[in-house]
Amino acid sequence: MGTLRMGVLTRRRVGLRAADLEYAVLDTETTGLDPRTGARIVEIAVVRVRGDGTLLEEFTTLVDPRADVTGREFHGIGEGDVIGAPTADEVVPEVVRLLSGAVVVGHNLDFEQRFLTSELVPFGLPESLPGLCTLRALRAQVDLERYSLPKASYALSGVWPTGQHTALGDARACARLLVEMIANAPGELRYRGAPPLPVAIPAPRRVPVAAGAPAEGVRWKPRTAAPPGDLLTPRPWADIRWRSLELDPLLCGGAFGATDRAIAEMAAHRDARTRRRVAAAVAVAGGLAAGGLLAGLRHRLRVRQ
Repeated sequence: MGTLRMGVLTRRRVGLRAADLEYAVLDTETTGLDPRTGARIVEIAVVRVRGDGTLLEEFTTLVDPRADVTGREFHGIGEGDVIGAPTADEVVPEVVRLLSGAVVVGHNLDFEQRFLTSELVPFGLPESLPGLCTLRALRAQVDLERYSLPKASYALSGVWPTGQHTALGDARACARLLVEMIANAPGELRYRGAPPLPVAIPAPRRVPVAAGAPAEGVRWKPRTAAPPGDLLTPRPWADIRWRSLELDPLLCGGAFGATDRAIAEMAAHRDARTRRRVAAAVAVAGGLAAGGLLAGLRHRLRVRQ
């Protein structure tokens, strides 16, 4: 069973209103791309936000991987930076508290999930939490040339995100993208849980955890300070091409090149045709049933006369 159960954002009238939910937007910086080859978390951040843009809480800390710190050219973290930082098992209680009762969000959440499963689940992170990938959601809803977090943010709002390649900077940018997506959608966005829960997820559950300060002797080691002010006031998106037909987010992962887009778009058209045929068949069946009922009523009236 996976750490996260990936849900979707949709303009269809199913699921829970996205603006009503709370989200725990998570980002990690790691020493490599795959925990199966020894890559470890060296920084983690969570931004807790409501769908209407209300910023609730932020948390970030460097993490001591108890291994060589590689990948400095990407994340800027060196061996000396993680000295005195908590280890993965020590951050789990705080991460559980921040994720409890929320939908867990990330831009390319498939990547984050691999590290959550490898490093945090063994120390108590619950499995089967509701999840949402903003990369897949954006590809499914909006037609852009590029969908990376900084390029999509700039294309949509005209502003480059700050703090790139820091866990808190990227979590903030992802939280803003989510909030603006909900605010700017041409129709109400709803969150629908993953199969076998096709209509709605249960309300994101609260997870019991010891709250408050970290365990004795544990000290958080953030490298990004919290700036003043409300970071998540939604900005308007101008001249954005929202898709007339939503794509299946399951088909919107990976590189999402020209062939992938074409396959997803053809599937969306095929599904739309199927829904139209089903709706037409239901309408015909309803009409026949209504006609039969009327005929029966007329017959009974004639008999009584």
